[in-house]
Amino acid sequence: MAKRNGETVQDRIVALIHDRQLQPGAPMPTEPQLMDLLGASRNSVREAVRALQALGIVEIRHGFGTFVGRASLDALSPSLEFRIRSGPHGVRALHDLVEVREMLETALIARVAGSTSPSRLAALDALVTAMQTDLAADRAFHALLYESCGNELVLQLIDLFWQVYHQVEPLVGEPEERMDITVGNHRRIVDALRAQDASAAREAMQRHFRDVKERVARAEAARAAKPLDSEAA
Repeated sequence: MAKRNGETVQDRIVALIHDRQLQPGAPMPTEPQLMDLLGASRNSVREAVRALQALGIVEIRHGFGTFVGRASLDALSPSLEFRIRSGPHGVRALHDLVEVREMLETALIARVAGSTSPSRLAALDALVTAMQTDLAADRAFHALLYESCGNELVLQLIDLFWQVYHQVEPLVGEPEERMDITVGNHRRIVDALRAQDASAAREAMQRHFRDVKERVARAEAARAAKPLDSEAA
């Protein structure tokens, strides 16, 4: 396999996957085969494979070999969480993440407002009830809302944003009457979908995010005020 200018071993392994049209789950060439195909050392191949594993592009199954991965967006979760937790602008980065998620979901909820089946509405009702005791029900609720869109990337993005937000939520603190607020906001979303009212569905989703954005804004203001408090002390 000819090497192009500036290409790394990692780039060339990805190119090999594309050239051979290997699909997710397909076995990769063995390490000795990759060394031969790429004209690279064992260490270079191993480092490249480890880097691609971290990105989800390849999957190492110990005792079985290396396979083409599914490149899930979950690989971005540690980077996003690190960006939010690190540096003086971390809470601002969380604000940006919430804003992007709100823009995505308010557009999508209007799209599905007229096509949510009775069985899906019943499942959404059950998840809202389950939110009283199970945080995972909230995650499942947002996934089920947009499942009918048939867009896997959308589902992965929304799930990624949900995961990252809840990993860093302690930065903004818990809202008062958390369950009452959460359940009430989600119930309004389902009611709007049941009425096939796209405008009401969009408004209910915006209300859902309002509490989150207010808490993020308070946390951002508190962080900005800390240096002044320190100086006054």
